[in-house]
Formats: sequence, structure tokens, C-alpha cells
Amino acid sequence: MPVVSEVSQDGQKLTISIKGRFDFAKHQEFRQSYENKQLSAVVVDLKEATYLDSSALGMLLLLRDHAGGDDSDIRVVNSSTDVRKILAISNFDKLFDIS
Repeated sequence: MPVVSEVSQDGQKLTISIKGRFDFAKHQEFRQSYENKQLSAVVVDLKEATYLDSSALGMLLLLRDHAGGDDSDIRVVNSSTDVRKILAISNFDKLFDIS
């Protein structure tokens, strides 16, 4: 499965792992991974993501809005150097905690 989500045992943190290309083809799966969930923290794990495009950036923004906008606690972790460059160029490092 290209998008895998897991809720922590305390029910407060959602981890969404992306495998392969993070593009529009994953839109529905990505949205379903967090819809109808009220969580205090979200981690987007890009360890196995091989590609990220503008639609993925849009999906991250939709997730941020769903999680509370400026008050959201979303971390993007394990991104490759290339993906980190895309996020930095897009100024997503100002919207998300990226590591």
C-alpha cells in the first residue's frame, strides 16, 4: 500500500507514511488517512517517498488546514535531500516542522 497510516496507542498522534511517488495518484488515499480523525499531532514520514510534486504540496496544505492551520502540529520527517530542497524552495519549512 503506497499510503500507510497508523494512530498511536494513546490516539493522539497519526503517522502517515508515503511510499513511492507522492503525487496526485495518492490524493484519495492520503486524504482518507486523516479524514474523520481529531488528533493533536501528525507525522508525515517520507522515508520511502521517491518523488514529490506540486499536488503533494497541495495535499500537505490540505492536511495542515484540517489539523488546525497555524495551530497544527505537523512534522515532515525522513525526507531525502531532493525532497527537502523542494520543500524549502516552496517555503514549506515555514509552515511545517521538517526534519
